[in-house]
Amino acid sequence: MHTREVSPVEVVAAHLRRADELNAQLNAIVTFAPAVLAQAQAAEQMIIRGELAGPLCGLPMTIKDTIATRGLLTTSGSRLRADYVPGVDAPAVARLRAAGAIILGKTNVCELALDHESANPLFGRTNNPHDLTRTPGGSSGGAAAAISACLSPADMGSDLAGSIRIPAHFCGIVGLLPTIGRVPNAGHFPPADGPFAAHETFGPMARCVDDLALLFDVLANDEPLTAGQRGSARMEIELRGYQVAWYTDDGIAPVTAGTKQAVAAAVRSLEAAGLVPLAERPPHIARGAELWLPLFARAVQRQMCALHEGREALAGPSAQGMLWRGTKEAGQTLDEYFAAWFLRDGLRAELLQWMKTTPLIVAPISAGPAFLHDARRVRVGDEELSLWRAFSYAQTFNVYGLPAVAVPAGRSPEGLPLGVQIVGRPHAEAEVLAAARIVEAARGGWQPPPPMLSTDRRDPL
Repeated sequence: MHTREVSPVEVVAAHLRRADELNAQLNAIVTFAPAVLAQAQAAEQMIIRGELAGPLCGLPMTIKDTIATRGLLTTSGSRLRADYVPGVDAPAVARLRAAGAIILGKTNVCELALDHESANPLFGRTNNPHDLTRTPGGSSGGAAAAISACLSPADMGSDLAGSIRIPAHFCGIVGLLPTIGRVPNAGHFPPADGPFAAHETFGPMARCVDDLALLFDVLANDEPLTAGQRGSARMEIELRGYQVAWYTDDGIAPVTAGTKQAVAAAVRSLEAAGLVPLAERPPHIARGAELWLPLFARAVQRQMCALHEGREALAGPSAQGMLWRGTKEAGQTLDEYFAAWFLRDGLRAELLQWMKTTPLIVAPISAGPAFLHDARRVRVGDEELSLWRAFSYAQTFNVYGLPAVAVPAGRSPEGLPLGVQIVGRPHAEAEVLAAARIVEAARGGWQPPPPMLSTDRRDPL
């Protein structure tokens, strides 16, 4: 667009046509913004005059429905917010707009970001474009489905327990969990307050790693970048000689054979580029995943009970489960919470010390590929896993607050995408993105989904 090879009007119109063709089957975009073609025309005129507003000038993109977006219905998939239209943008959304992005609409989520499926009482469920009988994951599942099927070039999701990386992995796209604090997380609902503030963050999702880097540079900078500026995430990083650890057993959940193959293929790609592989599980990986529950589970229950107080009838299935557990389960004492907090900090310090010599880690994102809708357990070999246990690989890096990028690295026997995560040290997004570029180039990156399995326009419920 900025070299005038294609017009912003053409780009926006193409995505609207694609959404008109496929969104009824995917149910990925749940609210469309008005007047986006007029915004595209204004961007086109700026480009013609050489007055680029910023590096995203004319770029259409979507925003996860849990993130405040000025003038657009923002429900978080909850009846509590069925009619809520924010008057201001979340700070991160404001940064995207200041850089010239055009917001196409809002993407579907699970109710109040509580689940690993993207289904809620207001909009129903989102389907995975690679297999409509399967979930795109959650809670940023609508974002991943929209990007994978080319309804949107990019989105901004949020991640407290894998909610960017798991949908990216399930849908065959890329997604970045930044270091906590690099991107402002205000404007999320439920609010990222208290225990969540140091572990939940917004992050970009796209089809290629260079797009992630472009978006991250905008999101992580207080001052708007000009159209010609390049942030640190897009700089060339020389990784030759870097030691990279890899593992396919976190001590909690087994993974499928295809998942092991995807991790091994990613590691081979990095080795071919001059990195030095180390087949070793870093210290305290299992302990990180185990600490997620004492650090956050009771806090989530308390938050859900407070949000629904006097309005319990508005709770959908996911929230109802939280309300029930919040009243029936024994409360966590303050001493127990402090013990988990201090233990986490001690383990994290030891992990970061270990990473001084091994700054990159390659690992699975989950136990396997996208699961069927409504599944509550997944089978890996002869073992059945709860969904929570199946996603231990993602949760541990939220606990330790490390940046991680999900990148496609293979396919399951069913033909479903398989991603891996590349994890780095705090504030080393440029390194993990550089490593992800290597894997993307060697393994093919995003691949278009097959033709939709159905051509009718049935209710997604």
